[in-house]
Amino acid sequence: MTTDTAPLLDCVERLTGSSPAWTVLWLHGLGADGNDFVPIVPDLVRPGWPALRFLFPHAPVRPITCNGGMRMRGWYDIVDLSADNLFNRADEAGVLESVTQVEALIAREAERGIPPERVILAGFSQGGAVTLATGLRRATPLAGLIALSTYMPAMHKADAALRAGAERQPLFMAHGRFDPVVPFMAGEQSCALMQRLGFRVEWKQYPMQHQVCMEEIRDLGDWMQTLFAGAAG
Repeated sequence: MTTDTAPLLDCVERLTGSSPAWTVLWLHGLGADGNDFVPIVPDLVRPGWPALRFLFPHAPVRPITCNGGMRMRGWYDIVDLSADNLFNRADEAGVLESVTQVEALIAREAERGIPPERVILAGFSQGGAVTLATGLRRATPLAGLIALSTYMPAMHKADAALRAGAERQPLFMAHGRFDPVVPFMAGEQSCALMQRLGFRVEWKQYPMQHQVCMEEIRDLGDWMQTLFAGAAG
């Protein structure tokens, strides 16, 4: 069911076949929009996969404090980008607002015939932070979570936010070792946190900065292949 409190986010939608059986809901990073990761689809999708609906929502436009209050698309505000404030950099209210908006899109997919167990939630940078925050709070597990070049916001509250059964969601995490925006340490520590909470994490690292590389796309494709094969079996 859709939310009555706010309209659904606008999305760029791409289908890989008629009558899609799965949805990949992909959240962009700060200052980008839903078009940012559309080009990844042909590089990622493999022959033999079920028909997929890719949804790339546009985050709301909001002032971003660390960028001088400039208005841009963002899943939450960031007040301080300093490394020593890393895990408190996210505006918690904004994160939870975005979680609610993502949940509304997941509910809409159920209305369109794709239940949560066939929805993969993915995100890069800010979008990855919202993916992790959403995954923690899922009472009904999704098919999988993908968190790229990102971190867990409000790490100190993660234990309290964890819903029973959420740890059944497979998780793919990847990070660039030379990332100047979200330090590699943030990815490592967030991965360790999710593992401690019981998530089965596939962790990958690459010699890159704050970006996505072809090796990462191949590794992600391998991981998604196991999801589809497991569901078919």
